[in-house]
Amino acid sequence: QVQLVESGGGSEQAGGSLRLSCAVSGDTGSVQYMGWFRQPPGNEREGVAGISTRSGSTYYVDSVKGRFTISRDNALNTLYLQMNGLKPEDTAMYYCAARLVHWSFGIMPLKTTSYNYWGQGTQVTVSS
Repeated sequence: QVQLVESGGGSEQAGGSLRLSCAVSGDTGSVQYMGWFRQPPGNEREGVAGISTRSGSTYYVDSVKGRFTISRDNALNTLYLQMNGLKPEDTAMYYCAARLVHWSFGIMPLKTTSYNYWGQGTQVTVSS
């Protein structure tokens, strides 16, 4: 098992930046992939960015490419999402997710079914 705790959300104006953090504790050695997802009010949860803990390969939804960067500090067991050039359409609850090696669903780093542990979320609000 792992526990995920997000932080760093808040309110920002369009064009601004925020950095989200996700503290990971528990069986961190079994984490295979990690991801950031977001869910605007009334909409489904969508994958924003993912990272393989083994290879370091990263994955992004088209709408954030060139603006958001996912990274991981292994020593601190922390996942980050650096968000630059924020837009009002980035407003959502942002969730950190982890996939452990025993999870049987296929690996698609931006799909919710690829992950079996979730944080509680942190709100990001971008005003125009």
